[in-house]
Amino acid sequence: MNTATRLMNMVRRALCAALAVACLIAVAGPVLAGQNCEPRRPSLDSMRRDLALAASVAAQLDGMAQRDGTRVVLIARAGQDLGQYGLRYSHLGIAYRDDAALDGRGAWRVVHKLNQCGSSRSALYRQGLAEFFGDGLHVHEAGVVVLKPELALRLAEQLKDDGVLTALHEPRYNMLAYPWSGPYQQSNQWAIETLALLAEPAVTSRAAARDWLRAHDYRPTTLQISSLTRLGARVSSAHIAFDDHPFGRRMAGQIDTVTVDSVFAWMQRSGLGGAPLRLRTLPLDRPQRRGAVAI
Repeated sequence: MNTATRLMNMVRRALCAALAVACLIAVAGPVLAGQNCEPRRPSLDSMRRDLALAASVAAQLDGMAQRDGTRVVLIARAGQDLGQYGLRYSHLGIAYRDDAALDGRGAWRVVHKLNQCGSSRSALYRQGLAEFFGDGLHVHEAGVVVLKPELALRLAEQLKDDGVLTALHEPRYNMLAYPWSGPYQQSNQWAIETLALLAEPAVTSRAAARDWLRAHDYRPTTLQISSLTRLGARVSSAHIAFDDHPFGRRMAGQIDTVTVDSVFAWMQRSGLGGAPLRLRTLPLDRPQRRGAVAI
């Protein structure tokens, strides 16, 4: 058996293992992660790099868990190039360590929301890191924010409860949903509204979650999007709408929405989490030390 064949078999075994432990919170048809809905045939090299990143991130998170007791983090991927908007990451999830998984060996799980490609609908998923990073990446790195211990303690067990996670889920999806009204909900918005729900027992609705986010100084990103671009996006994309945005700001091309970068900045500013970290793929023979670069 040649090297290429052995590598392909290794990748296939790893993917099968990852799929075997994945759990769907809500079944909602074919879904591709984030907003990357273009058909693609992953190359052997891209699969290898995706899996290597997932394995390295898991090892680095395990090291943080052993040193500091880290159990819950916000985790992000760069599924597409958003540099023209000054953004690094495209998609956010909440990751937690499930110590009972894999026959007691433990594993990291990510809960996150995904848009159904070609539609305005969405569903929630619980996945392993191999799947979270296995849908095509623009940059092979993970953005991570460690939640402060008191907050992480409140979230740790609740994140395993599907009923809790679906409590504030709005299936009507809009990639550029306005953060302060409720007709639609995008992926990053679900994550921080659910964070509010898990952090504060008094939060029982999306409106209450938005009030909590305002009170804790969350500030959305304002994107400059021209009227022509808005029209083209609205006509050609079922998952993009602008009718929930305030008329005056919309006409001025000011589109406020929840981005990973704004969430990461808010977590540190509010004291709810630490400084954002970039976790990259480390060589297998390199000691799993801090391995993270502060953004």
